[in-house]
Amino acid sequence: MRDFPRGCRRTSFDGGGNYTIGIKEHIIFPEIDYDKRGADVWGMDITVCTSAKSDAEARALLSALNFPFRQ
Repeated sequence: MRDFPRGCRRTSFDGGGNYTIGIKEHIIFPEIDYDKRGADVWGMDITVCTSAKSDAEARALLSALNFPFRQ
């Protein structure tokens, strides 16, 4: 997947322990057959909701789960 080797931004937390990432093209996922979808390219926002009380706790949780943050 071409976008994830660079890592995800560390600043996309909302202040309440949730993390949102925006994806510009859905075709980065190998499960999607681009030839069957036609010429449409869709973007999407993905939010990871946690029970963490702060962004620092959520960052520690996602780091422990090997979330690909930028260095």
